[in-house]
Parts: sequence; structure tokens; C-alpha cells
Amino acid sequence: MTQMAKGGNLPVPASALQVAVTWQQGPGIPDVDVSALLLDATGRVRSDADLVFYNQPAHPSGTVRHLGKGQGDRGASADWLWLDLAAVEPGVDRVVVAASADGGGFGLIPLLDVRLALPAGQPVASFAIGDASTETAFVFGEFYRRNGGWKFRAIGQGYDSGLAGLATDFGISVAEDPRTTPAPPPVPAAPAPPPMPVPTPAPAPAPAPAPQGLSAELDISFSPFVHQATGRQRVTCPPTLPPGARVVVEVECRGSVSVDSCDAYGRSDRDLLAAYGDDVHGRTVATVPEDRPLSLTVRADRPWTLRVLPLGHARRLQHSLNGRGPDLLVYEGPAGVLSFVHQGESNFVVWQLIKSADPDWPEDEEDLLVNEIGRLDVLAPVQGPGVLRIDADGPWRAGVGG
Repeated sequence: MTQMAKGGNLPVPASALQVAVTWQQGPGIPDVDVSALLLDATGRVRSDADLVFYNQPAHPSGTVRHLGKGQGDRGASADWLWLDLAAVEPGVDRVVVAASADGGGFGLIPLLDVRLALPAGQPVASFAIGDASTETAFVFGEFYRRNGGWKFRAIGQGYDSGLAGLATDFGISVAEDPRTTPAPPPVPAAPAPPPMPVPTPAPAPAPAPAPQGLSAELDISFSPFVHQATGRQRVTCPPTLPPGARVVVEVECRGSVSVDSCDAYGRSDRDLLAAYGDDVHGRTVATVPEDRPLSLTVRADRPWTLRVLPLGHARRLQHSLNGRGPDLLVYEGPAGVLSFVHQGESNFVVWQLIKSADPDWPEDEEDLLVNEIGRLDVLAPVQGPGVLRIDADGPWRAGVGG
């Protein structure tokens, strides 16, 4: 792995790369949120969609994604990006890797660096930051085109104005902070009438809390695992995935693709996901075996990308969510009713997966909520918090309540 100095540059593979900003977390140390900006030849974004961060985790082109936080080398905290440089649109000249600090300046953050690696984890380069001080936003480096390929430049430039100032410099529209608007002078209030006695209302019933098991699962973190290939292949995940944990399995393919889990002998034993279309981006769930690494079989005719992420990366169903094709949602609310609308022509199936409390039955308890064909608008009761696995062939919407 190349250790880079500030201002240095080096060629990088024009393919998929993982980028991790890592630091040592601890009491009083600010948190770090990583972002990526896709810039044109003028050094500015083409639209606000060219900023990829935790609130906008995927670029519309699919070539840059924010994977979220996990664990880096030697127990360090890490926030991850994934880039497919070979597929970046021709109108994008540079991809900037930046971050903001929450709770103080970057000078308070020890062992701060940025690391580049191939999808399987082989290191490419790293750049350590040793001169940060009061800055609350930081540009770590940038990928830029050169002679038909890509290079990475170590920058290490800070901003005292936070993410908003950094984004503005690159052309992102940032809403005015209402806290900067002077408050109008107070108006003397009219004398208040004598207070009337008001009966004390009965306390509203508290919603059922998510079970400790689900809450603990959502807090589990590990480094994202990414693998790319073509055709049929069995993929063995790293042994660092927590045994017994449920994980998000995400696959992208410009064509039909299926994913199965494997038994101890490498044979496919459970269908996890099957999707058909010209541009598939689906998610499902798998459980890491207690006694061996998680093994998956992927079948596709075209190149595909497989990612294994912590369960906390699944989208939360709190009000309503729109989706397309297979997906995985986390519902943390009480027992109630969920609504589902499907605009596809084939099967639409929703399972609620609840972690089994029976030590003799390690598999999830499955409750089939919906199993219909074609367009529909239905309500389905749920027992309480759990993971929702959706199989669909078209656009859909899920909501809480009727």
C-alpha cells in the first residue's frame, strides 16, 4: 500500500474502489460524516444531486454510494464510500472525498486518514492527516481524470465554515440557516385572564419499544464487504462478519440476477433474492452462520456487484417509503397496520422476519403479510417491530397506518 504525502498523486485502477475515512473514536472526540462531490470541468457540481452523503446516499448514476459507518483496521471507526470509476459519467471530471466534523474541529480527532482499497479489501493507498486544527469540514483528496485513466490526489484542505461552506464553494445550494435571522423585538403581551382549572388528561399509552435483540442488531457495525464478478460464482464473505448476525445483502446488475445462501458444503440451500430487468438494484437479508463464514451463490449473465452491509444500513419504515423491486426495510414501531401499494404485474410478497427467541430454533420466525399478483392496494397487520423483506417486480410504496 502506498503511503501518500500531502499534494502527492498516483494512478488508481479505473474500476470499483472502496474509500474509507478512519479515525480513533473516544469520549469528547467529534464524529465524522463523509461525503463525495462529483464535479464537472469547471470544478462545480452540475446539480445538488452531485453531493453524496448520509442523507443522499446514492448518486442517480449509481456510480458513487455512501455505505455508512463501520469498523476499520485495528478497531478504528470508519465511514465508507464506494466508487465505480469506470462507469462515472463523461461529464464528471473529478470526484472529491470530503467530510464534516460534528462536535468540534478536525484537530481534536486522532489517527485521522483516508484509505483506498479494491472491492475485496486489498489496500491501494492511504493518506494520513496530521495538520488539522479548528476546521469543521475537510477535503481529504480527489479522483481526477488524466490521459484516459484516473488518478488520486492527496489534498488535506480544511474549512472553518463546516459542510455548508464547503458545499457552497462547489456550487451546492444551501438553505439559509434560520438561526442567523435576527429575531423581531418582543411585543408586550396583554394581561392574561385568570387561569381556569383544567382536568389532567390520562397519560397516552407508550408505543411498544423495539425488542432488545433488534435494537442490538441495528447497532452492529463492520467493514462493508464488496465483491464483483460475472456469471455464476460462489462468494465466501470474510470471517470478520459477526456470527449469528443478520446482514443486508445488496446486489446490482444490468440484467437478471439471483442470490442464494449456501450450506456448510457450499450447496445452495435458500433463495434470498431473484430479480429480472435491465437495471437491477435489490436488497435482502441473510444470517451469518455461527460456525463458519457466510457463503452466497450469485447467478447472472452480466457483470454484477455484491455488497454485504450491517443491518443498520436497511431503510427505516417510519411513515412511508417508495421502492422498486426487492428490498429490505426495518420497522421499529408497535403492533398495528401497514399499507402496501404495488404497480408491477407479477408477484408482490412481503414477509415480516422476527428474530426467534427459541434457542433450539435459530432461524427467523416468518409472518407472510402480503402475497398477491399484479397491481394492488392492501392493508396488513404487523405484530410489532421486525424486518420486512419485500419481493416485487415493479414500483411500490409502503406506509404505516391505513
